[in-house]
Amino acid sequence: MVEGSPPVLKPVSTTPAIAPFLLIAGSGFGYCELLLLLADPTQSTSISGKRGGRWSMSTMNGRVCLVTGSNSGIGKAAAVGLAKLGATVVIVSRDRSKGEAALAEIRNKSGNQNVELMVADLSSLQSVRDLARDFATKYRQLHVLVNNAGIFLPKRVVTIDGLETTFATNHLGHFLLTMLLLDTLKASAPSRIINVTSEAHRRNKIDFEDLQGEKKYSGYRAYGRSKLANILFTYELARRLEGTGVTANTLHPGVVRTGFGKDLGGFMAVGVRILAPFMMSSGKAAKAEVRLASAPELENVSGKFFKKGKEAKSSAESYNAEAARRLWEVSEELTGKEMQRVAAAA
Repeated sequence: MVEGSPPVLKPVSTTPAIAPFLLIAGSGFGYCELLLLLADPTQSTSISGKRGGRWSMSTMNGRVCLVTGSNSGIGKAAAVGLAKLGATVVIVSRDRSKGEAALAEIRNKSGNQNVELMVADLSSLQSVRDLARDFATKYRQLHVLVNNAGIFLPKRVVTIDGLETTFATNHLGHFLLTMLLLDTLKASAPSRIINVTSEAHRRNKIDFEDLQGEKKYSGYRAYGRSKLANILFTYELARRLEGTGVTANTLHPGVVRTGFGKDLGGFMAVGVRILAPFMMSSGKAAKAEVRLASAPELENVSGKFFKKGKEAKSSAESYNAEAARRLWEVSEELTGKEMQRVAAAA
């Protein structure tokens, strides 16, 4: 388990500190989506999926939820929402001090003391294994897994495992965590898996010949492909989980007003300030995650893409069953041979 220290990152080339470029907690906002918002400034101004002007949600008393990337942004807001419904919520943060601050805030805002912090770096496979082990040691049940953490890196960086960091964090870490917790999810059925993605997945394909971005790297392309990987993983996972009582869905929460971009300067900072009035707050966007986790009418819905709470169509490439199958196999190989046995039983 990571004890509050930053991940071990080895820059491929001389780069400035990467911290200002981290896109934390599934806020899903980068240059790609800034351009999307410029093209359609109304796309983030409302949330769909309401009934009579109110969200359809249900009490979560007695249910256990785990939310990654929940020390800020949408992840933290979703944790507050789930806790308010009475759930026991485990939040996951890479940074212990930020996680502890978020923990106190979530307990205070929700009035629910059944919220716990676990520290893990999703880019480190060993840290993910430690997280799954620590969770299984303390909890016998898991009803909702929200794979929400994510990053955006403008320059290529590799992890302690030698993997490209965007792919490792946004997809591979969540793939491994899901597989390691799958038996618990099945034993707790009905249960739900929610993978947070982004509209940046569109106009992308998985390049299996350069999955780690070694030949050619673009931060925007790496981020978009990792978000496509989230959707391909969700659809393949849903297919494999048919009949188990465990559902898997993926969600684009909308373009969200967060602190991302304020330290970057230049075009990004100016763009964020100009477009802020058109963006959703983290709290508003998180309602879509909370609804997917709690709405009774969604209990048996699986293998679907939701955009701001409403079922929608993802890109044509995201329905490529062969790409989904191949990504699954490659993910098994990259996460270790033991995972092949776990995934085979899925």
